[in-house]
Amino acid sequence: MSLYSDYIQEIEERKGQGLSPKPIDGGELLAEIVEQIKDLENADREESLKFFIYNTLPGTTSAAGVKAKFLKEIILGESKVEEITPEFAFELLSHMKGGPSIEVLLDLVLEGSDIAIAKSAAEVLKTQVFLYEADTERLAVAFKAGCPISKEILESYAKAEFFTKLPEVEETVDVVTFIAGEGDISTDLLSPGNQAHSRSDRELHGKCMISEEAQKEIQALQAAHPGKRVMLIAEKGTMGVGSSRMSGVNNVALWTGKQASPYVPFVNVAPIVAGTNGISPIFLTTVDVTGGIGIDLKNWVKKTDENGNTVLDENEEPVLEQAYSVETGTVLTINIKEKKLYNGDKELIDISASLTPQKLEFIKAGGSYAIVFGKKLQNFATQTLGVAGEQVFAASKEISHEGQGLTAVEKIFNKNAVGVAEGKTLHAGSDVRVKVNIVGSQDTTGLMTSQELEAMAATVISPTVDGAYQSGCHTASVWDKKAQANIPKLMKFMHGFGLITGRDPKGEYHAMTDVIHKVLNDLTVDDWDIIIGGDSHTRMSKGVAFGADSGTVALALATGEATMPIPQSVKVTFKGDMKEYMDFRDVVHATQAQMLQQFGENVFQGRIIEVHIGTLPADQAFTFTDWTAEMKAKASICISQNDTLIESLEIAKSRIQIMIEKGMDNDTQVLQGLIDKANNRIAEIRSGEKPALTPDADAKYFAEFVVDLDVIVEPMIADPDVHNEDVSKRYTHDTIRDLTFYGGDKKVDLGFVGSCMVHKGDMKIVAKMLRNLEEQYGKVEFQAPLVVTAPTYNIIEELKAEGDWEMLQKYSGFEFNDEAPKNTARTEYENILYLERPGCNLCMGNQEKAAKGDTVLATSTRLFQGRVVADSDRKKGESLLASTPVVVLSAILGRIPTIEEYKKAVVGISLTKFAPPREPMLAS
Repeated sequence: MSLYSDYIQEIEERKGQGLSPKPIDGGELLAEIVEQIKDLENADREESLKFFIYNTLPGTTSAAGVKAKFLKEIILGESKVEEITPEFAFELLSHMKGGPSIEVLLDLVLEGSDIAIAKSAAEVLKTQVFLYEADTERLAVAFKAGCPISKEILESYAKAEFFTKLPEVEETVDVVTFIAGEGDISTDLLSPGNQAHSRSDRELHGKCMISEEAQKEIQALQAAHPGKRVMLIAEKGTMGVGSSRMSGVNNVALWTGKQASPYVPFVNVAPIVAGTNGISPIFLTTVDVTGGIGIDLKNWVKKTDENGNTVLDENEEPVLEQAYSVETGTVLTINIKEKKLYNGDKELIDISASLTPQKLEFIKAGGSYAIVFGKKLQNFATQTLGVAGEQVFAASKEISHEGQGLTAVEKIFNKNAVGVAEGKTLHAGSDVRVKVNIVGSQDTTGLMTSQELEAMAATVISPTVDGAYQSGCHTASVWDKKAQANIPKLMKFMHGFGLITGRDPKGEYHAMTDVIHKVLNDLTVDDWDIIIGGDSHTRMSKGVAFGADSGTVALALATGEATMPIPQSVKVTFKGDMKEYMDFRDVVHATQAQMLQQFGENVFQGRIIEVHIGTLPADQAFTFTDWTAEMKAKASICISQNDTLIESLEIAKSRIQIMIEKGMDNDTQVLQGLIDKANNRIAEIRSGEKPALTPDADAKYFAEFVVDLDVIVEPMIADPDVHNEDVSKRYTHDTIRDLTFYGGDKKVDLGFVGSCMVHKGDMKIVAKMLRNLEEQYGKVEFQAPLVVTAPTYNIIEELKAEGDWEMLQKYSGFEFNDEAPKNTARTEYENILYLERPGCNLCMGNQEKAAKGDTVLATSTRLFQGRVVADSDRKKGESLLASTPVVVLSAILGRIPTIEEYKKAVVGISLTKFAPPREPMLAS
């Protein structure tokens, strides 16, 4: 059978699922389609034309290469197709975004003898922005050789006509509201983790958004309100918490946005989303990528008495009252010109923050990528022509306060800033283009990242990126047919692009499924680095790391840069002493509880948490920085002492060396370069030339907060509070309870020690607790299953060498086997210890899950509804979060222990200790 026949068969299969033909990305298939178009008598010619015109992916896909070549033949008259005139061929090329299409247009401009064709090609080129060095070099060479058309193109670029000639943004947008949920809306609702395998198939993945009933309701609203856009709302909550997830924004755009191009199916832009408490910062960045609008509604406000004091309910919680209604079906108007939200003639709120000059540019251009590439193209053109650039784009916001010191994030941004005048010091609120040092791509968003790279015509990683890694941890649990189809393809693409890959496409080293955040934490070898990663938990304990959508990751890989405002910071310090029986995870939860108690609201949201935690090495400190994603913080920075930072860098060096010895380095010796960089940083610290990063003593913070260790007297548990009468307060991370609250009788159906929140010390705690309890009771019997997942293979090797893995094996009823990995997800659990493959496992929820309706006690990060455990008919599933010793003991007892039982179980065990630095860590 031909590839075309296979494609037709696949189309028939997709019809049964209610799906359209899958967009074509393969060159061999499109080549067959082209031959059928050329054959005027071919029975499939008409259908082939439709596939060629309307169903071929653009960018650098192999199909795009075939399409561009055939369009070139038509333009030159070498092939004649009645349905595709030369004019139409040029239009199709204009929608192909870059790569082969740009090459063809440049060929027609620079190498042809037909002036009319060259001018037509030049007019199309003037509208394009996705040009890379090879493309701009051709134009520069032609200009220097005296080519008049190339000069004309460069002059157009210098004026940024590719942007200025776009239609202006409409003055008003009428919307009809749809409440997607009450309370915080996780991106898991918009793009469930268990459907990660389908994310690159946009139409198929779109069917998983919220629910089938919700999709029908959205369609009904669209039918009842023609000409109005549907605005998705998180009522009494924040939209898009927990993850950046481009697939979530893609799904919203698919159902409520606008088609980006008539010739590219299922790629929609311009979604409109809103929340009572706004949009999660990393999710809002993703909305910007698609030229959408994100609005902070503020439609529920704290009720105050006649003296202006906040009114509290019987639980000492602020009473909220509705400022205005946004119930489903409400028609509102976004007045873009006035930057106001209206209901009819009534002004509701100012939405200037949603419509800044930069965001309006994204809306006009159909997304932020076009602006990023457009600015680079304009700079190239002005430099080549030797002229001053016109101020076309909105000026970057530069805020500088004379005499004011710098926070840690302000220092990092100023050090890595691109295009800022020399000597200019920027403070929080400034818009900054910065160099990105480390980039991470994970495996359930990686296929989308590769698609984004193809769409923006990128073929190789930017040489300015110090290191980049493609993980395999999110699909590590089960090597099923979906993983077998997707992961090797992803690793091959990323390896070719220039990333260090967890799995070797050539099979020359063992497939690594190490948790991406742990790997990036080791690859970050400078506390002044900026890291971008395709996961909300990209929160390193060195440098400053930002979780990002798959597209922003692609942009960082392709350009080595990112653009964002400098966030405000909240300074967190500590006082007092940890009790000997407490674990550092309890300090993490207590930080959250004490912060809410002091401020009454989440002051971390959208800001940097600058945590002065200098005595903890990077592995242990990561427990704190990782958790900051759940606080909706933009990012976090650890302020470390010199000797602690050196210790962390030495550990990182040793782990990178192991990666090299496994054969994971590439031709450009990225990993060796990171070791060299670490050695240089260690030398700077030891010599005193450049000590560990610290803020200035006179830095200005949004808030400062001191965690009191003395009042943390019991282990702390984050509870999803699934039965809270206020729906908006369920499944948040705001309910922190101590052990005594549960009275020693709350049943636990499954325990989970794993994910990115644990380190080697946690694995040793599990082994030591088993020894402790064995000595106390003669043997250990589990009353609930305990799933243990080490973050990395290196940790397992170290545990084996130190004798702890043997203890874990003694009590395990299952141990992973890489020679015969599981190919089906576990659906039932016995009351035994499971030693699972390194990776995300239950925390991700896309492969392994607890039984429906279970109460899970976990060390992981997620307590969202349906993530780790789904609801059953009998009861709601709930995932509570606690320290490793609490989880282990709960699985053994089958319930949450009393404080007395807990203290006895951890006697003599060295838990993760922390002592506040004796002196403030400030710049001199």
